[in-house]
Amino acid sequence: MEKGKFYSGLFIMIGLIFLGLMLPKAVSDFRSFDRTVAVKGLCEREVKADKVIWPLVFKVVGNDIQTVYSDINRNNAIIMDFLVKGGISPEEITVSVPTISDKYAQEYGNNDRTFRYLSTNVVTVCTADVDKVLELMNRQTELLKQGIVIGSENAWSNPVEFKFEGLNEIKPSMIEEATKNAREAAKKFAKDSGSRLGKIKNASQGTFSIENRDSNTPYIKKVRVVSSVTYYLKK
Repeated sequence: MEKGKFYSGLFIMIGLIFLGLMLPKAVSDFRSFDRTVAVKGLCEREVKADKVIWPLVFKVVGNDIQTVYSDINRNNAIIMDFLVKGGISPEEITVSVPTISDKYAQEYGNNDRTFRYLSTNVVTVCTADVDKVLELMNRQTELLKQGIVIGSENAWSNPVEFKFEGLNEIKPSMIEEATKNAREAAKKFAKDSGSRLGKIKNASQGTFSIENRDSNTPYIKKVRVVSSVTYYLKK
């Protein structure tokens, strides 16, 4: 019986000694989980717009409503001919219903005006052939020679829209590049701090943003994404 107690006590003592020897390492390993570095990886690319919405706005004025409608139809036909001959498909062209205001029917202001009717008309091109639209935009003087002035007094109404819809095709490679750049930044930090880079603790992908490269070339887009990654650091 005494011998059994002796061996039991001996085993307990050996266990305590072993635990004491392992405790510093366990504490060190536990603390290592608190040693992390959070970094961000950026990826930017310039791409060309793959879709354009081009509204051609023109106005017609007159005192006789039938003459106004006749001028609207004439101008629509000229613009359609200009666009189709320039390579735009008729299916890519939409002619909106004209907006006509009767100045004599307005409650405010005097009726001593040169023209009674004012019509605002929009012919819209929606196409993936951005180059053709850019070429036609440079040839708008051909319409001016035929008495059609394209434009709007309000720069915010009916703007030309250049879009990039091929984001899904470049997403994977951009995320890969952003993550790679984040890892390079983390490795540099680890080296400077005398550590080694460990596994990823957590990561999050930022939202993609698409904006004009500059105000002069809205058909060139800048695509941007930022990935945030947190790594463990090892001694």
